[in-house]
Amino acid sequence: MRHACFALLLLSASMLSTAEPNMVQPKYTDDNQLIRPTGYREWIFVGSSLGMGYQEATQAATDKPPQFHNVYVQPEAYRAYVATGKFPDKTMMVMEVISSGSNASINKKGRFEENFIGIEMAVKDESKVPEKWAYYNFITSDGKGRTEAKPFAKDSCWSCHNQHAEADNVFVQFYPVLRAARKSK
Repeated sequence: MRHACFALLLLSASMLSTAEPNMVQPKYTDDNQLIRPTGYREWIFVGSSLGMGYQEATQAATDKPPQFHNVYVQPEAYRAYVATGKFPDKTMMVMEVISSGSNASINKKGRFEENFIGIEMAVKDESKVPEKWAYYNFITSDGKGRTEAKPFAKDSCWSCHNQHAEADNVFVQFYPVLRAARKSK
């Protein structure tokens, strides 16, 4: 029993600082741009929001239909978070941005996901940024999307996440899957 507890303790400690060996890793171009990952829809879905934003809405913004945000994280990063309350280095959180529709087919009320707009990402990569987390936007105005992206300036996203995030620079408070996972521990 003592050996099993020691092995579990070592595993938990290693999850705090390094990614699991099979975890999909962020990839970068030679000029340090993040390459858009593939296959993220097979990761753990941690939550969705509709029309959420962090700034006061302008009239122009309130006239537009709200957008859905669907958030995914690598399975290994999710398991590490459940075990430790922190996301391991190389964690990638993908936020899909999808337009909402309301008047189609037989729908008479409510909103549904309509058209894929693009993705934004949060990446924990201690080898790339001293703040550990960086934030990226792959969305373009022409709808084609970027295949690579530079990180936002620190004061664009990082500062707000650092000030308001519930755990490890992540807005866990908005993701019921992550909240429930930690409560079960």
